[in-house]
Amino acid sequence: MEAQADIGLIGLAVMGQNLVLNMNDHGFTVAVFNRTVARVDEFLGREAKGTKVIGAHSLTELAALLKRPRRVMLMVKAGPAVDELIEELVPHLEPGDILIDGGNSLFEDTTRRVKYLEGKGFLFIGTGVSGGEEGARRGPSIMPGGSKGAWPRVKDIFQAIAAKVEDGTPCCEWVGEGGAGHYVKMVHNGIEYGDMQLICEAYQLMKDGLGMSAGEMQEAFSNWNKTELDSYLIEITAHILAFQDADGQPLVDKIVDAAGQKGTGKWTVINSTELGIPITLIAEAVYARCVSALKEERVAAARKLKGPKRAISGDRAEFVEDIRLALYASKIISYAQGYMLMRAAAREYGWNLNYGGVALMWRGGCIIRSRFLGKIKEAFDRGPSLTNLLLDKFFRGEIKKCQRSWRRVVATAARKGLPIPAFSTALNFFDSYRSERLPANLLQAQRDYFGAHTYERLDKPRGEFFHTNWTGHGGVTASGAYTA
Repeated sequence: MEAQADIGLIGLAVMGQNLVLNMNDHGFTVAVFNRTVARVDEFLGREAKGTKVIGAHSLTELAALLKRPRRVMLMVKAGPAVDELIEELVPHLEPGDILIDGGNSLFEDTTRRVKYLEGKGFLFIGTGVSGGEEGARRGPSIMPGGSKGAWPRVKDIFQAIAAKVEDGTPCCEWVGEGGAGHYVKMVHNGIEYGDMQLICEAYQLMKDGLGMSAGEMQEAFSNWNKTELDSYLIEITAHILAFQDADGQPLVDKIVDAAGQKGTGKWTVINSTELGIPITLIAEAVYARCVSALKEERVAAARKLKGPKRAISGDRAEFVEDIRLALYASKIISYAQGYMLMRAAAREYGWNLNYGGVALMWRGGCIIRSRFLGKIKEAFDRGPSLTNLLLDKFFRGEIKKCQRSWRRVVATAARKGLPIPAFSTALNFFDSYRSERLPANLLQAQRDYFGAHTYERLDKPRGEFFHTNWTGHGGVTASGAYTA
C-alpha cells in the first residue's frame, strides 16, 4: 500500500471530523480511522465526500498509508482510552514516529506518556485544541507541548489549520516540554469557567434584580460586545438571549438551571491547591456549578429559607453600566489568577512559558477569545518578568476605573440576597492582594497555640521560626515545620 497521507487521525467524533476537513482545506492529505469502523465509511460518504481524505479500516492499514516519519493524531476521550489506543498503535509504528493527543487530557498523564514513548524511541505531543466544533472546522487555538523534537515536524500542519489574528499570526506556538501544552489548555478551560460564571451572574443581576426581559438583556450584551468586553462568550450570550422557542418565548428561560462539567475546571482548582496559588474565582465558578446541580434541594430550600426582596431600585441604565464595569474588573482578576497559576507551574515543572505568547494563542479560535487578550500580550511585552497582571500600568488603571461600580454591585447584591460568588470573590481577592497586612498573624498564633506549629516574627528575619508556651502548661518542643 502506497504511503500517501501527511497525517493520520483516529477518532471521528465531531472534533475529529472537523479537524480532518480543516486539514484537507489546507492541502494536507489525511488518513482516518475509527474504532467503530463503519463510521469511517459514513464519513467518507458524507462529510468528507469529494475530499482527499483516505479511509483506513485497521491500524495496520492506517500505518501503511502514512508518510514517514508518521504523524498520528488521537482524538479520543481522555483517560484510559488514550493509553489503550497508544498500546494498540505502537506495534504498527517505527522509532521517530510522532503520536499526538489532541483531547482534553490531564497534563500529568501527558508528562507520563512523553517519558514512556520517548523511552521507546517515539515522539509524543499533548496538545490543547480549543474552539469547539466551529473552531476545529474553521481555525482553533492549538497549544502543543511534549517532545520538543516533534514540533518542527508538525508545525506546518498545526499553524496552517489554526485560527489567525489580524496580522495573520497563527494562534498556535510551541508551549513547552512534558505536559505544558495540556496544562495551558487546562488553565484556559478554568478561565473559561470563570468567564461563563461572571456572565451568568451579570445575567441574574439584570433578570432578577432589575427585572429586565431577555430582549432587554440581549441589547445590553450586544452593546457590551462593542466595549472592552468584546469577546466570543459575550457575543454568544447575546445570541442565546435573542433565540426564541417555537412558541415565540425565549428558549433560555425554559432550560433547567443545573450545570454540567467535564472536569478541566476541577483539575485547575486541584492543581492550584497543590501549588498554593489562590485562583479563587475559578474555584467559585466550579462550586457554582456544583450548587446549581442541587436543583431539587434548592427548590425545597426556596420554600423555607427566606431573604430580602431582590428588586433593585434606582436608575436602571446606571446600574447596568455598574454591572458591566464590575464584570470587566472581575474578568481582569480571573486572568491575573490564571497567569499566577501558570507562572507557579512553570517554576514547579521546569517549563519556560511565553506568557505573552499564550495570550496570543488565545486571541483567536478558542472559547475565551477576546479583545482583552491583546492587552495581556502587551503587558507581557512591556514586562516579560511581570509577576501579576494587576501590577501592570494598564490594568491598574482599568481596575481604578471600575472600582466604584464593582463595589456598588457587590454591596447591592449582598443587601438584596442575589448570589454573585464570582464577582464577590474577585473583589475579595483584590482587597486581600493589595493589603500590606492580613489577619494571618492571629491564625499563626492559633496554630502555634493548639499544635505548636510555630510562627515567624516581624522583628526577626523571614525563615526564622518561634514557638510560645501560651498556657504555661505546654512544653518548649515545637512541631516540625511543613506545608500541607
